[in-house]
Amino acid sequence: MAMVDRRPSRITRAFLRAPVYLYRAGLGRLLGTRFLYLVHQGRTTGRRRDTVLEVVHLDERVPEAVVVAAWGKRSDWYRNIMAAPPREVWVGRYHWTALRFRVLDADDVVAVLTDYGRRHPRAWRALAPRLGLDRELTPTTARAAAARFPAIAFRPASR
Repeated sequence: MAMVDRRPSRITRAFLRAPVYLYRAGLGRLLGTRFLYLVHQGRTTGRRRDTVLEVVHLDERVPEAVVVAAWGKRSDWYRNIMAAPPREVWVGRYHWTALRFRVLDADDVVAVLTDYGRRHPRAWRALAPRLGLDRELTPTTARAAAARFPAIAFRPASR
């Protein structure tokens, strides 16, 4: 059973939330452009929620950052932004309070994941089994990942 086939344990959640405190302390730049800090609204409570996600692709020309929902459409942050637009995003030196987002189609997800696997082969080999995917990134593996895990692209609203 893959890690993402069940909700994360309290220990896993605490570990995954650790970078949030760096961003809250104003130290998010220490994480570079590899991570994205997402501020969104809880869909049932309406309260502020903060999530740090790994950036799988960053196009600094646009700028646009792409993240993947590792727990699929069950991810709380994903469900929250589908219910209400995100409030702000931080990634590296970028901070967007007026932003747009889009869900990538399957072909775009395959391209982004293939590029990610090429740029970060060790990270892919470590993450893939936890996601229930083959360690080797093939077109079939990328297509399987695209079917299970939605990818979201964030950019400033002015672009």
